[in-house]
Amino acid sequence: MVRQHAPATLRNREPIAAVLRQELPARGTVLEIAAGSGEHAVYFAARFPALLWQPTDPSPEALASITAYRADYPGTNLAPPLALDAAAPDAWPVAAADAIVCINMVHISPWEASEGLFRGAARILGRSGGPLIIYGPFLEQGVATAPSNLAFDASLKARDPRWGLRAAEALDALAAGHGLARSARHAMPANNLTLVYRPARSLA
Repeated sequence: MVRQHAPATLRNREPIAAVLRQELPARGTVLEIAAGSGEHAVYFAARFPALLWQPTDPSPEALASITAYRADYPGTNLAPPLALDAAAPDAWPVAAADAIVCINMVHISPWEASEGLFRGAARILGRSGGPLIIYGPFLEQGVATAPSNLAFDASLKARDPRWGLRAAEALDALAAGHGLARSARHAMPANNLTLVYRPARSLA
């Protein structure tokens, strides 16, 4: 099995971990959507040993990479990866979780994947009231977009016109349609954000 390597992982994993420490529950299951290479999953599972980390991805190559990294993981709180397509929320192989983490997916996927992410999150987090934590570059009304992010957005759309940076307000509206509400906005290095959503009833 071939281990994949995402260079950004080494740069962003510690800032993301700092936010996760604020937002994740003390115990329970964390469902990671679009876990990619698996490097984040291994790192975060080690950082949060009281949580069961469940990585998922729709790509067979990514699942193989996660499995390869997991083979050398010394702990017991990193579950075998599962095939999961965010755009098909009714077919997710996970019935419940205490938190959902999604890193660098919404801009490198069709809008249907974001729709599925929120629909699935609303169902899975309904009982626990846990967070949906989304990391990546976003557009925001009234906030100047960094030139590097504009260039990145153009390059993504050149690769696939269905891709591109999403407006944070569009995600807020999508969340509201599924009974979720944004509970936090964390500014991150390299012009990224972490947006946190929770069932609206838990915020009342």
